[in-house]
Amino acid sequence: MKLIVEQLEKRFDKKEVLRGATFTFEQGRIYGLLGRNGAGKTTLFNCLNEDIPTDGGSFCLEQDDGVRRALTADDIGYVLSTPVVPEFLTAREFLKFFLEINRHRIAYPKDPDVYLDYMQIDPEDRGKLLKDFSHGMKNKMQMLVHFIASPAVLLLDEPLTSFDVVVADEMKGLLRRIKGDHITILSTHIMELALDLCDEIVILSDGVLRQVSREELDDEDFKNRIIAALKGEDDV
Repeated sequence: MKLIVEQLEKRFDKKEVLRGATFTFEQGRIYGLLGRNGAGKTTLFNCLNEDIPTDGGSFCLEQDDGVRRALTADDIGYVLSTPVVPEFLTAREFLKFFLEINRHRIAYPKDPDVYLDYMQIDPEDRGKLLKDFSHGMKNKMQMLVHFIASPAVLLLDEPLTSFDVVVADEMKGLLRRIKGDHITILSTHIMELALDLCDEIVILSDGVLRQVSREELDDEDFKNRIIAALKGEDDV
């Protein structure tokens, strides 16, 4: 399966954020979407998730038989940089509720504690209200429900920045294990994270998407220019 983005445009007043962004993302690979703060990474995700309307272009899923179709809400799992969870529920209650309302799309649901074990949420924390969870733990819960739903496309907006080093490594391992089932796009402004985790590197700069090869990144001068651009010091 492929996610095909063609000539996507988005403006805010007179500011052009996306200027004909075009790219094909394939299932089974993790794409690192690199861009400095304000480059339009979240805007691209919001367009794909249809949270905001586009001003031009299109996007669709192409199935293995070559047939193209529009994305549906069930096709996308969007992990926000600031996690949004129902803070009046406990972790276990949240999972029970999520499993109930999504029973039509989860083929073989498991007991909530099985999922919480998988995400390494401590047993003593499972009865706590989510409002008492740390930012990182809320992010874990947000990521967990999207993994359970197993959408075709995973949009991960700076997903690992709230985790300590140990938990971030756990999440990287999890993303590597499940990548075969998804089209995974991970936005970040951290070059080292993208190089460590991602199979492909895509730069969003001046409103367009460009793939960068590993061979190019082996060139120290080119790599330093990319890093400078991500810091807003130069252009790619």
